[in-house]
Amino acid sequence: MTTAVAIGSGNLERAEVLKAAMVALVLGLGLLFLTGFAQPEVIHNAAHDVRHGLSFPCH
Repeated sequence: MTTAVAIGSGNLERAEVLKAAMVALVLGLGLLFLTGFAQPEVIHNAAHDVRHGLSFPCH
């Protein structure tokens, strides 16, 4: 009985980690694209410079 609980809790932990990773991915991509397509030039240029600094292809 103890083994079944340990296996179940391990799957629950993994599911929570995957959920947190997916939320972080969506938020990160949203931030990247929202600042990349922003209208004010200062915000766009700052995001553009960060993308170049991280070797992220942007054009």
